[in-house]
Amino acid sequence: MTSIFFRSIKFLIGAGFVFVLLLALLGSITGLINEPPKQTAEQALHKHPKELELASNGPLGKFDTGQLQRGFKVYKEVCATCHSLHMISFRNLKDLGYSDAQVKKIAKEWAIKQPVFDEKAGTWGERDNLPSDRFPKVYYAGTGNPPDLSLITKARHDGAAYVHSLLTGYGEKPDPAVAAKFPEAMKTPEGMHFNPYFANLNIAMPPPLVSDDQVKYDDGTRATIDQMAKDVSAFLVWTAEPTLQKRHQAGLAVVIFLLFATGLAYGAYLTVWRGMKH
Repeated sequence: MTSIFFRSIKFLIGAGFVFVLLLALLGSITGLINEPPKQTAEQALHKHPKELELASNGPLGKFDTGQLQRGFKVYKEVCATCHSLHMISFRNLKDLGYSDAQVKKIAKEWAIKQPVFDEKAGTWGERDNLPSDRFPKVYYAGTGNPPDLSLITKARHDGAAYVHSLLTGYGEKPDPAVAAKFPEAMKTPEGMHFNPYFANLNIAMPPPLVSDDQVKYDDGTRATIDQMAKDVSAFLVWTAEPTLQKRHQAGLAVVIFLLFATGLAYGAYLTVWRGMKH
């Protein structure tokens, strides 16, 4: 009798616990239905990145080396002052079509040098970059360091499309009807810049691309703001995954091999079982 009594008590306690949880769940669902959460200013004013067509898109995509060289020039002349590219070595630029002599020249003339510690003097010095060196880190004199761009298209949702939209989105204004609902959000703090593609709408980085022909392309391509943003986005896809094209080629070869092997296996199956009765 005692054991039956205790089992009954445990059952009632468990049932009561489940009942309380169900009541709490029902209350939460009812609350969400009756009073849905209010839309925040960031949710209302934030824009989804615009689609960006690049040669590297898709499972069969491959790099456009001409575009990558243009994108590198934009990075060098516009972005490199504040943003590092520390996961890439100068010699990796050979994959973009640069010769050994050109890579050596680019490394030597790079504005930021390699830090060197003199053990005898106990002080830091500098030396010219070598092709084997990684791009030196940038130490910004302001509050904090801007992010390294080596993996930015992997670290941000929508990758290259996000970078392109962010670079070209400084002049875009939200729908006036939507903006009128959130007047406080439209007051850009001092030292910040409104950009609807940035997560919290205000970004410390001023517009890096301010006018057409800010960079002069060697191949004669017109350097509009949109073109420069597109080219540097393509370049940053390459820095994030330099082996993307080789991976695509290897994947295609594997698929073709598997299809061929499947055909051989099916042919062998028909040959072995031909004439056999079940």
